[in-house]
Formats: sequence, structure tokens, C-alpha cells
Amino acid sequence: MHAPLLSLTARGLYCEAGDFFVDPWEGVDRALITHAHGDHARWGSRSYLAASAGESVLRARLAPDASISTVEYGERITINGVAVSFHPAGHVLGSSQIRIEHRGDVWVVSGDYKCEPDPTCAPFELVRCHTFVTESTFGLPVYRWCPQQEVFAQIVDWWRSNSAAGRASVIFAYALGKAQRLLAGLRDAHVGPIYTHGAVERLNVRYRDAGIAIAETAHASSQPKGTRFDRALIVAPPSAAGSTWMRRFGDYSTAFASGWMQIRGTRRRRALDRGFVLSDHVDWPSLLASIDATRAERVWVTHGFREPLVRWLTEQGIDATSVASRWEGEEDFESSAKEEDVPA
Repeated sequence: MHAPLLSLTARGLYCEAGDFFVDPWEGVDRALITHAHGDHARWGSRSYLAASAGESVLRARLAPDASISTVEYGERITINGVAVSFHPAGHVLGSSQIRIEHRGDVWVVSGDYKCEPDPTCAPFELVRCHTFVTESTFGLPVYRWCPQQEVFAQIVDWWRSNSAAGRASVIFAYALGKAQRLLAGLRDAHVGPIYTHGAVERLNVRYRDAGIAIAETAHASSQPKGTRFDRALIVAPPSAAGSTWMRRFGDYSTAFASGWMQIRGTRRRRALDRGFVLSDHVDWPSLLASIDATRAERVWVTHGFREPLVRWLTEQGIDATSVASRWEGEEDFESSAKEEDVPA
């Protein structure tokens, strides 16, 4: 029996046969990147390989002189005798699952993924394999998403209520991906004016350049003195909460769009007025369905609630293994790596 195609090292997932890493935690010679969020794309590698759809946002996060090569979705290349291809993950613009094949053994590293339709990125593509490396950010039965159109309707109602009361509406969302998904969902909702934090606006430009249709926005910090925000919707990263940047809005109500808002206590701990359950990750039913559909004989579980998912899969007779990551989910990075490289 051949040794596993991938192994966990001090620098992350490594393919010895191909001599490359997938989403390494620190600089390496050759890094294959699933997507541009900071818990998957780190600085310092000699070369990077990613899907061409995500090149723009990846360059926004890495150093300007980073050596980035790209391939189209589904294009198969060979690295030291190992076949590699990138397939849509449905998470954010350019997000990918990476299929790795050597001597007939097929592995798929999912990165982060979701199955819900999202006009801001290519939809999730099922890729069958022998071993599936899956995220488990929301790997508990309590995490079950309601239809996203219901969430957008809730956001519109919240904005209307605040607007009628003369309050600004500040909604926190990750600068890369979630913010643009919100803006796409609200594009025809007659909400606004819409202003953004610089971290969001910089990435809005990248999305628009990629042909993604999102609502019209303006950079909040660029508005002239005396601008009124009392009926505006402001989209900002979570790191802006409690900062001096917020003072310009006067009286405002705060909300957070995240899968973490499924748990009421999370909203209370953050002192938010509202929480909207909108996630760019699979919920529990979609997680189980996706794993089953790959027909994988082995499942490696990483990023998030690993142990509950491993137990459930094991009880179903699936060879499941918990694989620790240096970062265990999006919450660890919400106020640092997802915005740290995008100044206001």
C-alpha cells in the first residue's frame, strides 16, 4: 500500500511526490493556494499557484512582487509527475478545491466551500476522490442556514427601520467575499446610500474588475466633512467595531453577517444590535451531503469543529481523521488576517 499522498507537517499539508504544499502556514518553495483569505494564503513563499479567477484578490493580499502563477478551473497540469487541477469551491471569488492525483490515488483538498448559489463566485463543483480533505468550520448540527433571500429581506427591513428613525446602519462583514456577497444581494433592494470601509472598497474594485455586479458604493472616509450618514448603510470589516473610524456616523445601529450569528450568545458577547445568519461555508446538512457525494473512502477533517464530524463519520463506517490546523476557523481570523493587508 502506498504512503498517503499528503502528510501534515510543521508547515502544513505537504505532497512529497510533487514537492509542494497546499495552503502552507508559512513560507515554502512552492505553495498551491485554495483562496486568498489569510488563514489559507500566507506571505513568504517563493512561488504560488492558484486559480486564475482568484489572481486579483490574491495579489491584493500578498506582496506586490509575489511570484503567482495561475491555471483555469479544470485545467490539468503536472508537477513532478503529480497531476493537479483546481475546481470551484463556491466560497469567494477564485476559491478552489485542489484535486491531486498520483499513481491512481486521488485526493481533493476543499479549502473553504459552500453549496448555496452566489453571484460573486463560481459555484461549488463536486469532485469525486478517494480521500477528501474537508473544512468543518460549522461542523455541528446546530448550524443550519435558512434561505439567503430571507436573510437579505431581514437586512433590508433592519435598514428601513433605522432609516425611519434617522440612524445609520452599520453591518460588519469580512472584507473579502462576505462584503461583496452582501452588496450583490442588495444591489436591487433600493437600500442606501451605501458607504464602505476602505478594506471593503479596495476589494470591491477587484470584484467589479472581474465583472461581478454589486451595489453602487462610496468610500466612507473619502466623503467631505458634514456628510450625513443617518439613512445610510455602511459595510465594514469586524475589525472596525469600536474603532475611532465609527465616530463619523453619529447615531447608528450595528449588525454582523456571519454563520456565527446562529448562536444568540455570540451576538450578545459582541454587543451587536442585530445578527444576520449568512455564511460562506457549508452548514451541517450540506457538509454531510458534500462528503457523501464525493464517494471518498477516507476523509480528513480540518478547520473548525473537527471532532464531532469525525465521530459522526466514523459511526457511519467512514475512515475519518481529525487533522489539526494552525488556525481552526474563520473566527480566528476575522479581525486580523482577513483584513490585515487591506488598509482603510
